[in-house]
Amino acid sequence: MTCVTTQLPFLPYGRQHVDEEDIQAVVDVLRSDWWTQGPAIPAFERKLADYVGVAEAVACANGTAALHLTMLALGIGPGDVVVTSANSFLSSANCARFVGADVRFIDIDPETGLMDLTLLSDMLTADTDHEIKGVIPVHFAGQPVDLVRLHELATAHGAYVVSDACHALGAAYQHKSASYRVGSGQHNDAAVFSFHPVKHVAMGEGGAVSTDDPVLAERLRLLRNHGMQKCDFVNSDMAMASSGDDNPWYYEMQQLGHNYRLTDIQATLGASQLKRLDWSVQTRNKLATHYRHLIADRFDSSVLRPLAQCPGVTNAYHLFVIQVEFEHFGIDRASVMHRLKAAGIGTQVHYIPIYLQPYYRKLYGGRPGDMPNTDRYYARALSLPMYPDLNESDCERVIDELHRILNQGNDHRDAP
Repeated sequence: MTCVTTQLPFLPYGRQHVDEEDIQAVVDVLRSDWWTQGPAIPAFERKLADYVGVAEAVACANGTAALHLTMLALGIGPGDVVVTSANSFLSSANCARFVGADVRFIDIDPETGLMDLTLLSDMLTADTDHEIKGVIPVHFAGQPVDLVRLHELATAHGAYVVSDACHALGAAYQHKSASYRVGSGQHNDAAVFSFHPVKHVAMGEGGAVSTDDPVLAERLRLLRNHGMQKCDFVNSDMAMASSGDDNPWYYEMQQLGHNYRLTDIQATLGASQLKRLDWSVQTRNKLATHYRHLIADRFDSSVLRPLAQCPGVTNAYHLFVIQVEFEHFGIDRASVMHRLKAAGIGTQVHYIPIYLQPYYRKLYGGRPGDMPNTDRYYARALSLPMYPDLNESDCERVIDELHRILNQGNDHRDAP
């Protein structure tokens, strides 16, 4: 086989956007007295909370830490069950296992990749012992789940709703003529975000939890910092000086916590990037619209199509995922990905079904076919480049190469 190579810039499936203002913000922190546990963290939390439209935001080390802290702060633990989508990254399920709870997976709508809420309703109805204490909907690829309906189902059952919004910062949905950003407190108890480099707000690593519950926010802040506090002391004899004032060095750990703190370096970078979040979402939507037009012009929807767009939502388009009938084209997915890479185009698959990971198969006995829609989606999924530094010509290049490779199929000759 002769590989096609290119001198054009490589287009990864995702990439951070950094400008000079971001760089200067980080430099200013590096020259300051505070690299961690300083003023940049509460400042970032306030900006994030205001953007999302929620009372509190609690920053932490990464999105996985945000999920773990939320499980702990809600008191979910052994004997409890948490429900999440079979189509997500590992953390959406692992967070429940971290606290000793069990996980039940829900199949998806194969057209959107989102949790099937009819199946969720059936699962909640069948849970007559009320073991299900939490539901983690995943706003996959940046598109919001029907949070209004999901919230109604979960709260009627007495279960918390924790939105996994790691793909969906900047996404929004409509309800009764009002618009809500994903992560606002109207239809979930908490929402979690990730600030990994390929996300809309890129901080290297980082995460956050948003909530309207100030008590929950206080628990989250305590748990992210070793469970350590400097007030409301139990050991008053150790805490108090002879003057009756608190000893200035004194702290107490009254419960087990974690070192899930964010640094001021990351928080400052995040605050700078938040200024461009709306631009990022708007740009991604324009690119997605162009992709959709190109795909409609070049492919029959029965053999290649993007994920369906739900009505009444603003998709944040963290990912642009297509469904490809690889068998129709006579080529397997790995070959397509290798040939695209040789042409300077990066792709990815989001995600391998969580329930088929060896850990969960051993734990719960899952087998291929248990989640037929998730399995069908996974077999056809391919994520194309999506980030705000792309332009329409880049999208055209991606679709042109994809069209050439798919129609070449397993023919080992290069297309003329």
